[in-house]
Amino acid sequence: MLTKEQYNEGVQCLLEMFEKAGIVLTEAEKNNIEIVDYDLEMIEEVGLQLVTYVNTEKCCAKEMMLRPWQTSPEHYHPDGVENGIPYEGKEETFRCRYGLCYLYVAGPGKKEDIHGKIPPTTTTVYNEIILHPGEQYTIYPNTMHWFQGGPEGAIISEFSTKSRDESDVFTDPKIDRIPKMAN
Repeated sequence: MLTKEQYNEGVQCLLEMFEKAGIVLTEAEKNNIEIVDYDLEMIEEVGLQLVTYVNTEKCCAKEMMLRPWQTSPEHYHPDGVENGIPYEGKEETFRCRYGLCYLYVAGPGKKEDIHGKIPPTTTTVYNEIILHPGEQYTIYPNTMHWFQGGPEGAIISEFSTKSRDESDVFTDPKIDRIPKMAN
């Protein structure tokens, strides 16, 4: 469970890194920062800081920040049904804005050959894509993936179809995507 102190520290870390990268947020966006600890109580190693700019039925845009070596754990975005209407899992494009993003997707690749650090959560895919500032990669629906900030952390813009974070399927059964705050 995320403490108020961890939340405030995450917000401050995001704002400082965004300032370094020249990313400006409105006051409304600053009040909508999400700090995700995946209910693991190890936010420095496994977590994500983000702002969602828009999330409609057709598109979503987010700015995500990872601290140095912080990992967003392995998951995929499944097909599903919402209000009786079937939908295809989320397709997302990650564009690195600052630092390095180590992205791991299904495909060829061995655990011992990656440049990132193996997180303290379950991982099964090691096809490594290293994103430098200005580079991007598209992850298609139902594709297992995880990603990690490099030595300076990373800022990643996400452009996608509708985001349904509560539907993400994680490899590690201990993970809960929706943050819970301690009183």
